[in-house]
Amino acid sequence: MLYKFKSKETSDLIMLEPHARQVLSLIGKEPGAQGIVLPDEMAQAIQRLHDAIHAEEIAKAEAARLAAEKSQSSDATDVNSHHEEPSRHVSLRQRATPFIDMLKRAQAAHVEVVWGV
Repeated sequence: MLYKFKSKETSDLIMLEPHARQVLSLIGKEPGAQGIVLPDEMAQAIQRLHDAIHAEEIAKAEAARLAAEKSQSSDATDVNSHHEEPSRHVSLRQRATPFIDMLKRAQAAHVEVVWGV
């Protein structure tokens, strides 16, 4: 399923269901079939998303630090056996930035953001 977010101030924003549910949950909204973010709720929603992005980036940096420590402590003969492919993970920052932009523009114009209508 897709979520289509709409605002009178911006173009529509389409997200896959799991990603939209994550974003909506982070801002404190029920990820139901329909919903609304009012202009007076947008500042808090934006802050919650920024906080979640920051927390994810800290966790990722800590995991990388631990992996580097583990790598340094392994045997030199084991180096080739620990080859990892580049991460294909799409960060919350990448997924949430278009939604944050939509919220900022809608807030500035004092219009709501809706989905499922």
